[in-house]
Amino acid sequence: MGAGPAGIYAADILDKSDTPTHIDLFERMPAPFGLIRYGVAPDHPRIKGIVTALHKVLDRPGIRLIGNVDYGTDLKLDELREFYDAVIFSTGASADRPLEIPGIDLPGSYGAADFVSWYDGHPDVPRTWPLEATSVAVLGVGNVALDVARVLAKTADELLSTEIPPNVYEGLKSSPVTDVHVFGRRGPAQAKFTPMELRELDHSPNVEVIVDPEDIEFDEGSMAAIRSSKQIDMVVKTLQEWAIRDSRNRPKRLHLHFFHSPAEVLGDGHVTGLRTERTELTGDGNVRGTGVFHDWDVQAVYRAVGYLSSHLAEIPFDHLTGTVPNQAGRVLDIDENQVPGVYVTGWIKRGPVGLIGHTKGDAAETIASLLADADTLTGATRNEPDAIMDFLVDRGVPFTTWDGWGRLDAHERSLGEPQGRDRVKVVEREEMLRVSRG
Repeated sequence: MGAGPAGIYAADILDKSDTPTHIDLFERMPAPFGLIRYGVAPDHPRIKGIVTALHKVLDRPGIRLIGNVDYGTDLKLDELREFYDAVIFSTGASADRPLEIPGIDLPGSYGAADFVSWYDGHPDVPRTWPLEATSVAVLGVGNVALDVARVLAKTADELLSTEIPPNVYEGLKSSPVTDVHVFGRRGPAQAKFTPMELRELDHSPNVEVIVDPEDIEFDEGSMAAIRSSKQIDMVVKTLQEWAIRDSRNRPKRLHLHFFHSPAEVLGDGHVTGLRTERTELTGDGNVRGTGVFHDWDVQAVYRAVGYLSSHLAEIPFDHLTGTVPNQAGRVLDIDENQVPGVYVTGWIKRGPVGLIGHTKGDAAETIASLLADADTLTGATRNEPDAIMDFLVDRGVPFTTWDGWGRLDAHERSLGEPQGRDRVKVVEREEMLRVSRG
């Protein structure tokens, strides 16, 4: 269940095993590719290029895509057991992790996941976004925070060459933002973004990236982290270079702040500011509050402090970690006993950390567990290949297929061609289904 990278990697490994299999990949959206289509910023064509490899997997005859099927509504676990010997859940994470500070629920305070879904043209979110602030705060120093900050700071015309749909272009074009402030509780050596994501902030001719020299500070724990990781070393060097360079007087500014812990979102009926507490290093790379507070004049706040997976019907779930309890991908019940024939992979298995490619290791471990259990699995009672299709038709589910994705893909490319763009993404679910289903 789930046709994003995690699910497709699992299908790939299982299909290449010595065990004869027939694999159906179910997806809640009418289109495949999950996080890459609806979670990666539109100005990341290199990451979106991963689709090429995933496309080759879905092209195989032993793997079938069944889209626009909502688990828990259109299809439940006991029904899946009728058609399949085993079920793997790879549903990812799409909800924002909460941040418990005063004022976080004020109008003008948003979760990054919702904003990402909007600019990526997700069919289940509103078509408009309230871009009314001139100064914006982004809380968090991971790649998602940088994506949000970069999209907010860039001009709409800079993004026009990407696949963004018309409603997103028009929304960004009317945005009055001039300053975007990104806040991290710890120091530069503890930032969670990758070097490439960081450097991309500086590629826009309209955006000046600003780092306060006072925020370039390291303790013994920080230096140990820098020495142990080439990636951390590259991030730190980039930030050091930006902290000492001269101003370039560009029309928009993207400020990277370290040692500022969000304490309160300020406002009376709407966001009017952000209060942060200055922190200091404790010697081991961690920080403590100093009791010194600073109020920032911002009119919108975006929290990018992590994603959470959603609870799946009939499946055990740990609400604290946002994961399904498992052992090497085998789902465990409340008594830590294995749930027969049910497995997990990807973010629903280990939490939303790491890059897209890291899900390959998850998939390999889960498939190894499944294959080791093969002789003990209860066989499906309705294992004819078309039985599940007949079931969905009888239930009135307007599902899509791999051939349908080919039609939607060609349609989106045709929309982009007159403008010299690779594609223009279709947003409305009804339109996606109309094109996909012919």
